[in-house]
Amino acid sequence: MSGQETTAARCAVLVGPYTSGKTTLMEALLLAAEAIHRKGSVPQGNTLGDFSPEARHRQMTVEPNVAHCDYLGDSWSFIDCPGSVELSQDRNAALMAADIAIVVAEPDPARALTLAPIFKILDDFNIPHILFVNKMDKTEVRVRDLLEALQAVSSKPLVLRQVPIRDGEDISGFVDLVSERAYRYKEGAASDLIKMPEAIKEREDEARQVMLESLADFDDALLEQLLEDQVPATGEVYEQLTKDLREDLIVPVLFGSAEADNGITRLWKALRHETPGHEKTAERLGIPLGEEFTASVVRVYHQSHTGKMTLARIWNGAAQDGMTLGGERVSGLFHMMGHDNLKLSEAGPGELVALGRMENPQTGNLLRDGERIESPDMVLPEVLKPVYGLAITPKNRQDEVKLTGSIAKLIEEDPSLELEHNADTHQMLIWGQGEIHLKLAVEHLNSKYHVEVEAARPQTAYKETIKRGTKQHSRFKRQSGGHGQFGDVQIEIAPQPRGKGFEFVDKIVGGSVPRQFIPSVEHGAREYLQRGPLGFPVVDVAVTLFDGQYHSVDSSDMAFKTAGRLAMSEGMPNCQPVLLEPIYDVTISVPNEFTSKIHGLVSGRRGQILGFETKPGWDGWDNLKCHLPQAELQDLIVELRSLTFGVGSFERSFDHLQELTGRLADKVIEAQQSEDAH
Repeated sequence: MSGQETTAARCAVLVGPYTSGKTTLMEALLLAAEAIHRKGSVPQGNTLGDFSPEARHRQMTVEPNVAHCDYLGDSWSFIDCPGSVELSQDRNAALMAADIAIVVAEPDPARALTLAPIFKILDDFNIPHILFVNKMDKTEVRVRDLLEALQAVSSKPLVLRQVPIRDGEDISGFVDLVSERAYRYKEGAASDLIKMPEAIKEREDEARQVMLESLADFDDALLEQLLEDQVPATGEVYEQLTKDLREDLIVPVLFGSAEADNGITRLWKALRHETPGHEKTAERLGIPLGEEFTASVVRVYHQSHTGKMTLARIWNGAAQDGMTLGGERVSGLFHMMGHDNLKLSEAGPGELVALGRMENPQTGNLLRDGERIESPDMVLPEVLKPVYGLAITPKNRQDEVKLTGSIAKLIEEDPSLELEHNADTHQMLIWGQGEIHLKLAVEHLNSKYHVEVEAARPQTAYKETIKRGTKQHSRFKRQSGGHGQFGDVQIEIAPQPRGKGFEFVDKIVGGSVPRQFIPSVEHGAREYLQRGPLGFPVVDVAVTLFDGQYHSVDSSDMAFKTAGRLAMSEGMPNCQPVLLEPIYDVTISVPNEFTSKIHGLVSGRRGQILGFETKPGWDGWDNLKCHLPQAELQDLIVELRSLTFGVGSFERSFDHLQELTGRLADKVIEAQQSEDAH
């Protein structure tokens, strides 16, 4: 068997869909390494990870959980990533620290599609990965059927490393296809070596031949041996498997049950002997290694008991408590172990460490010894674009400043959150990847930062315009003690082409309105446009001032501004005002087997389908382009994911304003008037 290429610490990242069992698998790996004394249970809420109230309540991973252990003399870091598609930003960032990814899947061919986005990012960044099929003790699915379904969503060949031994409906053990040894599972311990059952020999021979043929695609010498019916040496097969995995040419497939501790020792064996070292990972990421200390920021955590912690992978040199990185002193060096931070005095290459109380580093930064923080040349995953929003207000008005600062910390942890102060609706909006994502953000605001907020559906940024013009004569006159107020204007109001905006035209001749007061008339007209006769901001209107009167003593800027606003308020209702709704250009991405369903989804939301095309770089996926009203976008992602096993997504951008008439328009206007009345 090939030896390890490094003795430095290595990092494995566990990824997989929600409910695949990643957290339980990490517990089993840590127990086998004697890093914990008993294995926790997700339902019982006593696992090393998932320690936050939000994770315990939902029985799901809501942020990356970090753990460390030594196994047979090797140092390992693990990151257990959230499985929810709404929390994919954390997964993508954590994978940039991975020497290897363990993709955890359930033995359900129908759910294979949920792995497609995971395999895609692993392929895009050439991250070596092993597929571990979990919960094999609870399935009757044939391995070949499962492998066929999984291969359909992986661009790299899946290479089966084991075949199961079945006793009736139960799987009691496995045959290793390289060593051709049979093992029987033993709960809580390593499997027992047994004689290979005769009933499985034919299936084992067939599966082993398929494995060898897959490896021969990448090795001419092995191919020649197979063509000559020679049996390759076991050591050669192990070496080829290791080489191909480290180069991300194949995806070895192992199986077991994390809950029953089945297959855990075999997985550890593969990790120890086949995972590349941190040097190869740094090379893959384009991180230069030399004599200078180098570390990259994987994520930041704002912890209530320790403040900001910067999780970083060391690529070169040694980190020490008290050293200066990026111009800041490191106040504490730790291994994160679930909820606990284990203090270190020093950490070397390959280690995944938490740096205490550093304010400047952000996810993706390269840290150098001394003053330098760099943006590396390595290509990082794009920050996910928002697809779901909530309008939030603090329950206590005195918390407004605190709320903004707290959201900034949430965004620092998870850049796929966004904060927007919407100028049209005057709402504070928080944007993210879905309903659960934003509910978690709201809960974190309460539990971590003690800011309670009220959340509501964002308002649609309706506008209004006019369909015909009019002329209006208005006078503002007020007499009181001393100087009075007098302004008299005659204006023409006319519709503009869509998107033209507001235009003010001065056609005063003969000084009927003095030059110094004309800007005030325009100011008054613009001020009125913030709220038209239907109750919404007015767009695409031209106002022409063509006549008026003034008083040498009582006229003023304020008087003419008021007269201009008055003329608009009196004239606009006579211009056939009409409601406008924002229309967005939307690109919906789905596997092509769902494309026909998306047609119905779009038409049911008053959308206009513009066409579809193959999604670039995604085999078997389509991009469907359409126009959709903003009012129909709010929960689009919820229905889209429901139709596509959670893998569908979309991107949006504002395109144009479109007239809205009929009963829908009446309901919008009635709702606005009702709100104004209160």
